[in-house]
Amino acid sequence: MGLTNNDILKKLRVAHKLRDTDIVEICALVDFKVSKSELGAFFRNESHPKYMECGDQILRNFLNGLIIHLRGPMPPKPIQEKKA
Repeated sequence: MGLTNNDILKKLRVAHKLRDTDIVEICALVDFKVSKSELGAFFRNESHPKYMECGDQILRNFLNGLIIHLRGPMPPKPIQEKKA
């Protein structure tokens, strides 16, 4: 069986040495709100009663925020004039 979204989130957290507050701030970069308690549920063992599965939307927003966190915001594209 492959990796779950929870596994990917855990591995990225360890690889980038992120704390829960860092992950909350990274998600805020893309206007996505996630609480520390919600993050704690993602990092629990699957057999724990408060375990929660990480959805695609949460992982996608975290990855988009991580790109901004690591690279910085995208520079604005130059405006091209229309040719007549």
